[in-house]
Amino acid sequence: MSHADFLTSPFDTPVELPGVDITGPGRFHNRELSWLGFNWRVLEEAENARVPLLERLRFLSISANNLDEFYTVRVAGLRELARAGNTTPAVDGLTPAEQLVLINEDARKLMQAQQRIYGQLLIELKERNMSVLKLDDLTDDDRAYLKEYFLTQVFAVLSPLAIDPAHPFPFIPNTGYALALQLERVRDKRPLQALLPVPASIDRFVSVPTDIGQRFLPLEELLILNIGGLFPGYKLKEYFEFRVLRDSDLEVEDEAEDLVREFEVALKRRRRGEVVRLSLSAGAPPKLKAVVMDELGVGDAELIEIDGMIGVDDLSELVIDERPDLLWPTFTPRVPERVTDFEGDMFAAIRQKDMLLQHPYETFDMVVRFLQQAARDPKVVAIKQTLYRTSKKSPIVEALCAAAEDGKSVTALVELKARFDEAANIRQSRRLERAGAHVVYGFIDLKTHAKISTVVRREGADLVTYTHYGTGNYHPITARIYTDLSLFTCDAKLGRDATKVFNYLSGYAQPEELSNLAISPSNLKARLLEMIAAEAEHAKAGKPAEIWAKMNSLVESEVIDALYAASQAGVKISLVVRGICGLRPGVLGLSENIRVKSIVGRFLEHSRIVCFGNGRGLPHKKARVFMSSADWMGRNLNRRVETLVEIENPTVKAQIVSQVMAANMADVAQSWVMAPDGSFFRPPVTEGTFEFNCHRFFMENPSLSGRGSAGASDVPKLTHTKD
Repeated sequence: MSHADFLTSPFDTPVELPGVDITGPGRFHNRELSWLGFNWRVLEEAENARVPLLERLRFLSISANNLDEFYTVRVAGLRELARAGNTTPAVDGLTPAEQLVLINEDARKLMQAQQRIYGQLLIELKERNMSVLKLDDLTDDDRAYLKEYFLTQVFAVLSPLAIDPAHPFPFIPNTGYALALQLERVRDKRPLQALLPVPASIDRFVSVPTDIGQRFLPLEELLILNIGGLFPGYKLKEYFEFRVLRDSDLEVEDEAEDLVREFEVALKRRRRGEVVRLSLSAGAPPKLKAVVMDELGVGDAELIEIDGMIGVDDLSELVIDERPDLLWPTFTPRVPERVTDFEGDMFAAIRQKDMLLQHPYETFDMVVRFLQQAARDPKVVAIKQTLYRTSKKSPIVEALCAAAEDGKSVTALVELKARFDEAANIRQSRRLERAGAHVVYGFIDLKTHAKISTVVRREGADLVTYTHYGTGNYHPITARIYTDLSLFTCDAKLGRDATKVFNYLSGYAQPEELSNLAISPSNLKARLLEMIAAEAEHAKAGKPAEIWAKMNSLVESEVIDALYAASQAGVKISLVVRGICGLRPGVLGLSENIRVKSIVGRFLEHSRIVCFGNGRGLPHKKARVFMSSADWMGRNLNRRVETLVEIENPTVKAQIVSQVMAANMADVAQSWVMAPDGSFFRPPVTEGTFEFNCHRFFMENPSLSGRGSAGASDVPKLTHTKD
């Protein structure tokens, strides 16, 4: 599919939406239902026969993990609003209570589909000599092995708990998994109710020896097999499994004197949040089920009965390296040719010209090397770094600590409010402080989501600032999966812009006269609206007018309305939105010139890019091109510190427009097209025709600006060999 095809297919004629008021709230698609739609697309990859079998299992696990987080944050928040009697509608017109009804209906269907797909995958795995066993499948030798395994690897970690007046119901943490047991004493038939919490430290699947392939027994089956050893003198009458999800949103006092200490307390509160979902085995014994529901404070609205596996996200344990035949072919990220030309010297490579890398196709190790080299270089006098999410044993934090211990001036902006990474970030901040770094926590009421790093180096009589701008986190693990852009530059203007942002974060000094940068919450949204309006003016003047944009989510109402207005003025707008999209494309009289697609495949699309034709259409060397840390959401544009970096280097511009964005537009193999009603579907493909795959294209073609001797004319053609 060419870019032109994407613009005109499948909606050659814009459609009307009967019963939808496109002049009112109906012009927006609900955010929460759109997110669920994205998770359906993730789940459908688990049924995609072109995806390797264990990777399909991974997609199933990801869809379950996504849904868990959705419940613990988004559903928990809506539930709280509804309980408080809040009837304020979202921009699409739905109240919190109305949204919860629709979410509950769709999420239950999604969970049923997960179980159906799991059953299908089990059959296919067994055909490939990889089995998930039940107790009836075990031989005598298996049982002997598992008894020894239980005694040596599991028994000591378990804490079986009676439920009676002397033993109050235990606390089950968020994502906690347990067995509820109805037992009977053998000698006098006296009943006993008990719980067996399953510690998260124990693997969910136990490998059972076999001569061919792999066999696994779920942990719950192993526990049932050994109930007699846990409750001597009792026999098991009935049981069920259950799993708890709790409200995981954080509340922090605005006037907290010690932000770190306040977050440590808030993290403990999160662990004890109210239950927002209780999943339990279908057919659970009514009396025992009633006890668990009553003790957890759960009603029917929070209860989901599962006919199958509870805790589907644990299936990620079965995605094992021992079966490369069932995984994606190995891909090793490239080291850019230019860095190799300079024998690994990042500063020399950047000095030659700006360099834009696309991860994971070019290795994130270049970002790590940039900071490690800075830490060792005696000419480096200062390093400044934002840290939103990073890994446990972060090589970036290691480098910053080494630089600080070496006497360099190191400033680290650590964002404590990075959801689900707060505890890790607190640990990293303490470590940086011990090494002598200046640790800044930014603003209480704003998250710092910008991805910036600066290294100041003395070169002769001058101080030269080397700057890294990114669209993704400084996290070497997720950088193997997420597609992101990394811009390395020693352009003085971009260096000054970055320094002003750091001064804003550390000293609250509002930056003025930024050259190539816009930041939220001050002027990033205004810059976007200004550029969209300018494109509309080009269209009204009869000039070519076009916008290409790529992001994770699009829900900000003012931006959506600006895109609608531009479409009505004649601007051709092509959007690649991975996840949530509140805009309705292809609607007569509203958005007939807007097309939206979502790419879901081997890698997780994460980079944020926007290109404006600037009166010349796209692609064009005089287009205005930006990369950003921000999605087009209210939180990013109004309540976070984010960056929008204008790209002026001709080679980097050509790379973004004619390589990165053009390949995303041309993708067919992994693309879903959005319909006006908010649903997505795969574009039809003629039997036997080649389907372009942008992930494969990027794996096979190096980033233009990272090549050793490349010019703007060297953009690879969007073709490659057929499967």
